[in-house]
Amino acid sequence: MIASFGLFYLVEQVFHLSREMIQSVMYLKLSVAGYLTIFLTRTRCTFWSIPPAQILFAAVFGTQAIATLIAVYGIFMAPTGWQWAAIVWGYSLCWFLVNDRIKLLVYRVFDVAQPELLAQRS
Repeated sequence: MIASFGLFYLVEQVFHLSREMIQSVMYLKLSVAGYLTIFLTRTRCTFWSIPPAQILFAAVFGTQAIATLIAVYGIFMAPTGWQWAAIVWGYSLCWFLVNDRIKLLVYRVFDVAQPELLAQRS
């Protein structure tokens, strides 16, 4: 949520995009970041520690390719163009890496706070 509000602030206050363009940028951001979250929640370790099934990988990136094309070419919305699509993807990927680190930290804190959960997993 912080990432979404951060991007909204940037496109509205810093880059002064139109409302229609902001809606398109936010659509793409929410789509990309939402699907990337699937890769974070699959494992308690780093996201790359267990490779995703090929079908999951194909489904996520297939849907995101379609979402990107919808935003870039403005199907039912204002077109963002490839530059803004790349910015959104980069922004979302950066936050994806930050969220993975936060996930690891939270698991570490919860595991120390609740040692009985560690015993149950063994």
